[in-house]
Amino acid sequence: MKNIYFLDTSYVIALEIKNEQSHRQVLQHWSTLAISKPFLITTTYVFDEVVTFFNSRNLHDQAIKISSNLLESPEIEMIEVARNLFDQSWKYFQKYQDKYYFLTDCLSFVVMEKEIYRQH
Repeated sequence: MKNIYFLDTSYVIALEIKNEQSHRQVLQHWSTLAISKPFLITTTYVFDEVVTFFNSRNLHDQAIKISSNLLESPEIEMIEVARNLFDQSWKYFQKYQDKYYFLTDCLSFVVMEKEIYRQH
């Protein structure tokens, strides 16, 4: 069974932005991780956050380059956020009133939980 990792927004940003605080650590992690050729999953919400982050910093070309790599990689499964997944994420968000989660975080948690159950 191949290892599966969830690719989130902050990881992609730290990987791509050299002056990001965790860039060196994430780059080192990525170098080690890439050797094992893991299967990565992410969501269209994470994709949207990545595009928005780079574009909002006037890095349109970089937004396109990074996002195209995400879309075209055979090692990344992009999970489309359908209504049922959205509804589950919204319930998750409402359940954890004591947390400062973004809705995208809740969606990521739901997807990761589904993937764990799918593997077992």
